[in-house]
Amino acid sequence: MTDIVIVDYGMGNLRSVQKAFEHVAPAASIAVTSDPDIVRKAKRVVVPGQGAMRNCMHELEIRGLREAVMEAAVHKPFLGICIGLQMLFEESEEGHVKGLNILPGKVVHFPATAMTTADGQKLKVPHMGWNQVYQAIEHPLWEGIAEDARFYFVHSYYVETTDSASIAARSNYPFPFTCAVTKDNIFAVQFHPEKSQLAGLTLLSNFAKWTPHFQN
Repeated sequence: MTDIVIVDYGMGNLRSVQKAFEHVAPAASIAVTSDPDIVRKAKRVVVPGQGAMRNCMHELEIRGLREAVMEAAVHKPFLGICIGLQMLFEESEEGHVKGLNILPGKVVHFPATAMTTADGQKLKVPHMGWNQVYQAIEHPLWEGIAEDARFYFVHSYYVETTDSASIAARSNYPFPFTCAVTKDNIFAVQFHPEKSQLAGLTLLSNFAKWTPHFQN
């Protein structure tokens, strides 16, 4: 049984995620795989990703990974990164594609009419670069991370959840948006911890040790 499995569905910077986990959890067995059986047998599952939501969902289907990912999101410590966050929700405006429907809400595009700062400067989409993340709740994955630490983002879409209790953090671009969610054994983030230096490595280290309360 592998300690940490990083799901390979053909999208995302998997090696960066793998190297980051190898750095923070050197004693753990870590695998990058597209084999659903290995995902099912893993102790912890990480679903990273970047790119288009439609392509993401398509690749999960054709590789036979959809059900294994859904099972992991119910039964194991689960970390979603970027598209790995967005896929958990009901649907996305990007191609009007259905997600896994594990969490309530939808994925929406940054509205062009709102992408202006208070002093009139236009903001670019995709949102790319370092932004402060404001923690909304206490959580084991925030341990050792400042409440307004900066993380690295690359995205044009963000989630709007109807479950306010699941919001773990928000960021601003230029308005507040949800950038991290949690429920039971799930923790998912819009930013890229593997590219976020010490704060990101701390979050990954916390995940490698995290045991949700309901687990034996």
